[in-house]
Formats: sequence, structure tokens, C-alpha cells
Amino acid sequence: MPTLSDPLISISGLGKKTSERLNQLGIYTLEHLLFHLPNRYQDKTRITPLSEAQVGSEILVELTIDRIEEAPTRQRQLLCYLSDDNNQRLLLRFFHFNQYQKQALVRGETLQCFGEIKIGRQGLEMHHPEYRITSKQSPLFESTLTPVYPLCQGVTQNKLKQWINIALELLKNTTIDDHFEKMAKNTMPSLSEALFLLHHPRKGENLTQIADFSHISQQRLIIEELAAHQLSLKQVKLRRKSKISNILTLETELSELLSKSLGFSLTGAQKRCIEEINTDLATQHPMLRLLQGDVGSGKTIVAVFALLQAVANGFQTAVMAPTEILARQHEQSFGEYLCKLGITVAYLSGSQNTEERNKQLHRVTSGEAQVVIGTHALFQESVSFDNLGFVIIDEQHKFGVHQRLSLAQKAKKTPHQLVMTATPIPRSLTMSAYADLDTSIIDELPPGRQAIQTIALSTNRKDEIIEKIKQVCAEGRQIYWVCTLIEESEVLRAESAENTFTYLSNNFADLRVMMIHGRLNKGDKEAIMRDFSQGKINILVATTVIEVGVNVPNASLMIVENAERLGLAQLHQLRGRVGRGGEKSVCVLMYQSPLSESAKQRLDILRQTCDGFVIAEKDLELRGPGEVLGTQQTGIAGMKIANIVRDAYLLKQASYYSELMLGENEYAQNALIQRWIDEDKSHYANA
Repeated sequence: MPTLSDPLISISGLGKKTSERLNQLGIYTLEHLLFHLPNRYQDKTRITPLSEAQVGSEILVELTIDRIEEAPTRQRQLLCYLSDDNNQRLLLRFFHFNQYQKQALVRGETLQCFGEIKIGRQGLEMHHPEYRITSKQSPLFESTLTPVYPLCQGVTQNKLKQWINIALELLKNTTIDDHFEKMAKNTMPSLSEALFLLHHPRKGENLTQIADFSHISQQRLIIEELAAHQLSLKQVKLRRKSKISNILTLETELSELLSKSLGFSLTGAQKRCIEEINTDLATQHPMLRLLQGDVGSGKTIVAVFALLQAVANGFQTAVMAPTEILARQHEQSFGEYLCKLGITVAYLSGSQNTEERNKQLHRVTSGEAQVVIGTHALFQESVSFDNLGFVIIDEQHKFGVHQRLSLAQKAKKTPHQLVMTATPIPRSLTMSAYADLDTSIIDELPPGRQAIQTIALSTNRKDEIIEKIKQVCAEGRQIYWVCTLIEESEVLRAESAENTFTYLSNNFADLRVMMIHGRLNKGDKEAIMRDFSQGKINILVATTVIEVGVNVPNASLMIVENAERLGLAQLHQLRGRVGRGGEKSVCVLMYQSPLSESAKQRLDILRQTCDGFVIAEKDLELRGPGEVLGTQQTGIAGMKIANIVRDAYLLKQASYYSELMLGENEYAQNALIQRWIDEDKSHYANA
């Protein structure tokens, strides 16, 4: 007799091909079948009178056949007219049928049908319902709610139910590890009780709670799944803490020189983050700290203060950015601070010619370059550091995990790592997807920053913006005009950057209008951005290449065309390119009507708030964790029952239990993790 730990092929009739299909659902063993939970239920526990039927609801009815006919339409349809004792009527409509079906449906027979109630020309209808002829077949009536499971290709509901029921039968006669039972101290159902109830909810169970995933049995499993994910990340963190890194003795000379050279004072939040980073660097264990802050909160200067500790201790720092334009921006902004201190900076990117690349590589290998800034080129095989001790990764969610590890492996000892993001991460995601990282948050903007006024405007009011542009330019300030496409597209109906460039050039012959987009060569892009930074360009027509990192304090007006096509986080990043000086800034979000409901929500949120953390929470609600996490995806979006948006209120409990589990033996910890996290979703940080 099979056991719960046995592979799927131990089930009679379940072959290798089907087993591989089930693997796609994260099902490898019979125990995994138990944790493949229904995503909804059908109620066949009662027969509903037609007088109580509601359009859109799924119900079980028992009615008599009045007549059968084939509809004389282009697509063959079988129509079955039913009624009850009160002469209430229902039409069954079959678009696919055979003669055997037609012959079996005889006038006067009693049918049990289950399906969704629709409204048609003749009244109530069901299309392709599940049905039984009560005189010849077993009834549809069931004593418990009927589970409906997520499926994969080649597997039917009935087959999956059979296999899950085999696992449930085994569960009746065996003991399943219930790591939480003693921790919960009878405040929650046991694991077995929760599983039995959710696979076959009893008649009279609170269906509203089950539909909302707030039933105590669901909460029991949600907490366990969230705790398993947190536990796996906390294990990773402990493993990292056991590694040995270089101890960076706290040096103050360079930091004091930098502080004196700044034309501004650090905020309290920046000072706190620098202190948290320095504390980590002074230990023998490798730091892995996430530095997050809103647009314009001053992450760059915090990173510069951090890398001074590496430089002062004789180690090199690598600064990696996801795009060349951002890497160049870092070369300028980091270089502006570091050159004053006599610190040598090298730059590496994929577009460098051989001579320039070899020159920069020599500076890195020899140790002449104390700070190396670049793109993905930094972790290529040909790059060899003299003494890498500190790694800074910007916009970390845009890198694959293996890329970050490839760079870290170029150090003799595991380097200290600081990962930065300008996209604030909601607390629920930080607890769920980044629990292996220590977090520092810059939750304070520099003094003098004014809130950016955000306006949503239909494209048919484009001419009104012309007057605003004249006013802004007359005051000596500059403008971004952002387009979502480079070339015309009839399909997308989006204004192209080329058309907008022509439109603005024609309207402002006395102003300098330039265009920048991803297809320009590196030299042209750099020249345009340099001219814009120096105030030589009045209006910069751009695609979203200027989304992150570009810093022009004199720009005070941002116009985004087809704003309805962009996500919340991207729009917030674009908006953050203005408002970087002392002047009041405006962001105009232009849209094409009609707006979808989700686009309307996005634009409304941006009009209401400039707080990146509030926006991040809303973005998570609208898009879900999979989209927000990007390449950092660690299985959070593919959870079996938990949903971090819906179940955020349970995260504290999950964190409490995951901490308790860290006190258990390693076998119990790993058993819990393997129960909930698919084998093919292993976490990035095992290296």
C-alpha cells in the first residue's frame, strides 16, 4: 500500500506522462496532492427550486423533460425544455452533442442538472450543464460541497479528485507531521482536520468565509504556508551569516571630508541608514542589506558613504546598474563625490570598444580603480577584480539572481552587498519575498522638496499644454515630454516620440527641442542628456529611458503621453524626474479615452498622493506580487493557498511561527519547506 511520501506513479493507473504534467502544478508525491487545494466549490448539497434561482449562480435543480428539439440554426444546438411542479421553466442548451445524448433525453424523464443560471430570450437557461437521468444514473446530489481544483493540460477534474481522494484515504490511516499543532496550542484546527474540511466542506459550512478565504481551516493553512516561505528565507539568512567576510574597520576621515564637501545636510533617515550599514560592515559576516526609499530620497549619497568604508579599508567596490543610461548617471553622480576625495573610478559597459574596455579592465585588475561602475558587463568572465570587498546593486529587481551571485563570486571572500531600489516595496512583500535581507528605509525626503502637482488630462486637450510650456520656458525652466513608443503604431494608437518631436518643434521654433530614445547610439544619448543637464535643451522628448536615475533639478514640468499604458510604479518613477529643485513642479498625465477601470484607478491614485510607499501598496493590490517582484520572483505569486495581498493581516502570525520553527531540528524545518515550496522554485540565495 502506498504512503504519503511515495511518488505519484505509485498510484495505480497514474503513468509517468501524467506524473510529469502534475509536476507542473507542484505535485510530486501523494502528500503534495493533499496540499493541492480547491480554488472554489460547487454546492450540490441541496436542490434549489427554480423560483429561487438567481442569474449568475450555480445551482442543482431537479426537473421534468417537457420536450426535446434541434434548433434550426447555422450551429447545431440541442434544446431541452424542462419544468417543475409549479410550471416554472428552464431551457438546457447543448452546442456539442451526439445522437446517443439526444435519444436518452426522453419526455417525462426526471433530470438533475447542475450549472450556471443564465437569462435568454425565453427565460432561464443553462448551457452544457452537468446532468443525470435519475431513473438510469446515480444522482448529482452530494453530502458535502464539491471542490473545484486548478488543473493542467491533460488532467480532468474527475481524475484529479480521484487521486486526491486516494491521498485523503491514506491520511485517515496515517499520521502527518503537524509542526504547528503544539505551537498553536489548540487555537487552530489540526493539519488533518483542516485538509479534510477544505477538500470536502460539510453541508452547512460557512460558504461566505470559505469564498473569502477567511475560514479558520484556511487561515490555519495560509499561516503555515506563509511561515514556510519565511522560514526558507530565514534559513538562507542564517547560512549567509555563518559565512566569513572582511571586517571593515570604521574609518571617519573620508566620511568627514565628504560631509564637508556637500552643499546640503543629510536627513535623519539618511544618517540612520548609514549607521545601520556601517554596523553591518564592521562584522565578520557578509552584509546583505536592502536600501529602499522613495524617488529623490537620496539613496545615492548613502551608498557613497557606505563604499567609503570599503575604500578606506583597501577594498574595491563594484556598483552595478541594469541599464547603460543609469550606469552612466551613476558614473557621473558617484564620480562627482569621489573625485573630490581622490578616489579612482572605472567604468565598464557592453558597448565599449575593445581599446577602451581593455584600458578599464586593466585598471580594475591592477587595483588602480577603487570603485568600478557598470552594467551587466561587470559579472562577465573577463572581468577580474584585484580585491573586491563591497558590491552595490541598483534596481536589484531587474537583475536575475544568478547575475548578482556571479558578481559576488568574483571576490576572495563573500563580499558585503547593498541592494538598492527606487521602487518602494510594500511591507507584506518585504516580509514574504525579502525576509533574507536586512532592510534600511529612507522614509524622509530632503528639506525644501515640494509635492509635485499631478494632473490627468485627455489628449484632446493637448493644445492647453502649449500655453503651460510657454510659461515654464519663459521662467527659465525645462520640460520632459515622455512618449511610450518610438514609432507610429496603428494597433496601439499611441503617439510616437517622432510625431511629438515634430509637433513640438513646429510649435516652438524659438526653443531647442531634442529627442532621446533607446535606439540612439550611446554617444548621442550621452550628449543629449549632458546638454539637457546643462540647460542647453528646453524640451526633451523621451521614451521611458529616463525613468530612473536622471537628475536635472531645473526640470519642473513632466508630460507623459498615453499614461494609461504605464503601470503605477513606472509612472511614479517618471514623475520623480521633476520636483528635484526648489521650484514647484507639475506632472501632466495625458490619456486617451475611453479609460479602462484599472487605468482610471492608477491615474486617480497618482493624482491623490506622491507617497511612493502608498503607491507601492496600491500597485501590489492592482497587479499582484508576480508582476511587482519581476525577476526576483521566489514562488510568492504561485503559492498554494496564501495570497500576500489578501492575507497580509496574517503575516505577523506567520512570522511568529517561522521564528519558533527556527528552534526546531533541521529535518522538521526542511519537511515544512518542502511541503509548501515547489522543488523547481528553489531560492536564489543558496550560493
